[in-house]
Amino acid sequence: MNIKKEERRRAAIEKQIDENLRRVYEQDATKDVPDRFLSLLAQLREQE
Repeated sequence: MNIKKEERRRAAIEKQIDENLRRVYEQDATKDVPDRFLSLLAQLREQE
């Protein structure tokens, strides 16, 4: 296979992965943090 063609194909795949990860992260970033998780974080801070 042509090296340039393979590089373009790989770049397109990486771009698609980046876009999908960004989309998932943005969806999760808008959700509230569960109370149980906040409680666990508070317990960890107290131990420090």
